[in-house]
Amino acid sequence: MRYREVARKLTKVGCQEIPRKSGGSHRKWKNASSGMTATVPDWGSKDLKEGTVRAVARQLGLDWDKFSQA
Repeated sequence: MRYREVARKLTKVGCQEIPRKSGGSHRKWKNASSGMTATVPDWGSKDLKEGTVRAVARQLGLDWDKFSQA
């Protein structure tokens, strides 16, 4: 799953991207309902590993099934 797909799913479940102050290949996301944050790698066209995506969902306090259905 690429970063764009992850970002789209995170937006659908109610998370917001925190604006970046500088460059880099990672982006921060915040779950508005729980207040939890997570860093998501943005590798462009490279796929993120499933374990990485699951860890992001867990760090944001999201249910994996709801996230993957979004």
